[in-house]
Amino acid sequence: MNIFFVSLGCDKNLADSEEMLGLLTAQGYEIAEDEKQADAVVINTCCFINDAKEESVNTILEFAEMKKAGDIRILIVTGCMAQRYQQEIMEEIPEVDAVLGTMSYEEIAKAVQEADAGRRFQEYKDLSYLPGGSAGRVLTTGGHYGYLKIAEGCDKHCTYCIIPSLRGRYRSVDMDRLIAQAANMAEQGVKELILVAQETTVYGTDLYGKKMLHVLLEKLCGIRGIRWIRLLYCYPEEIYDDLIQVMKREKKICHYLDLPIQHASDRILKRMGRRTTKKELEEIVKRLRREIPDIVLRTTLITGFPGETQEDHQELLEFVDEMEFDRLGVFTYSPEEGTPAEAMEDQIPQEIKEERRDELMTLQQEISLEKGEERAGQELLVLIEGKVSGENAYVGRTYGDAPGVDGYLFVQTGELLMTGDFVRVRVTGALEYDLIGELCDEYTE
Repeated sequence: MNIFFVSLGCDKNLADSEEMLGLLTAQGYEIAEDEKQADAVVINTCCFINDAKEESVNTILEFAEMKKAGDIRILIVTGCMAQRYQQEIMEEIPEVDAVLGTMSYEEIAKAVQEADAGRRFQEYKDLSYLPGGSAGRVLTTGGHYGYLKIAEGCDKHCTYCIIPSLRGRYRSVDMDRLIAQAANMAEQGVKELILVAQETTVYGTDLYGKKMLHVLLEKLCGIRGIRWIRLLYCYPEEIYDDLIQVMKREKKICHYLDLPIQHASDRILKRMGRRTTKKELEEIVKRLRREIPDIVLRTTLITGFPGETQEDHQELLEFVDEMEFDRLGVFTYSPEEGTPAEAMEDQIPQEIKEERRDELMTLQQEISLEKGEERAGQELLVLIEGKVSGENAYVGRTYGDAPGVDGYLFVQTGELLMTGDFVRVRVTGALEYDLIGELCDEYTE
């Protein structure tokens, strides 16, 4: 049987999808390149914000129509939307054959077997459960980079977020298991390891009684074949000295941190249930730049949160202007069912949310261009991602660019390069979010 996979949402969801692909191939199933070759379709859904929920619903309905038309035989829904709307999916979309909750992806082969036998199937393990992972995980990122999910769930309970109700409390994955998985990924050709979780910085507190991310990083640095290790989802208040020191000491760890701060107005931060003040955020950013001068800092913001005034927005603009984050993304606030923020008064009209987002992104574009222009003349190590079609140019990423969310460096050259190559590039110019460069005389690494 040929199975086509659709993975929606974040990179943590993608890691789950790759685990399911590994479980299915171990059972002898073939993975289809597109839906036209498929007997069965699995949709790993997201519903973190309204746009993600809409995309998930539309994707399910699209494949439900294909099933009605006889183009596919089996339709399975997994992931966050499956966890949140279990019964609604089964009752309202009869074309769906099986639904698996977020902690039940290990049952994917059973779900296919049951559906193939004509029986509808549901499985929702308790949110305290932590799936074991498969030895034969199938990487879908092209092979040169991969995501290592080091924990599941979250204990922060921000007032706008539904993740704890979909993924449970924070549970760290056993360190030995992570080392084995990372070694397996390296054997498959992964050169850049990207650590993800709802929050990476508190890794180990539940298993070992203290923060152990720095210890995990040291051990991962010892894996042969891994060249870069990147950290995402580091809550600013949880940054600690041992983590900073290991980043300074270990050459494989990219001088890059993703710090989701969400806002800079103390009043809004408090309403969001965040655990930092603006002053503390300023101190954390300054400390990181003092300790690691070439660090690239990425952050995300939410604009239009209930009760956000024009003064709050102006304070956030001034903060962004002063902090000059290297990378920055902005979400408009999305009211999610069952969250405290949904019931708050003073909800902001969508039009104002979008205006404020655009204003923030316009400012960030100026900051990003200025920072890019400052890179001119620098020599950077670049991981090649592929060739630009029809041109003597390649697209790559520097240590300061995470895949899918940050910019690229375009390398103009007639040399033959391969995806996954590391090359040295001299920066010659900048666009709003991307860099342009040429190969150094001694470009091979």
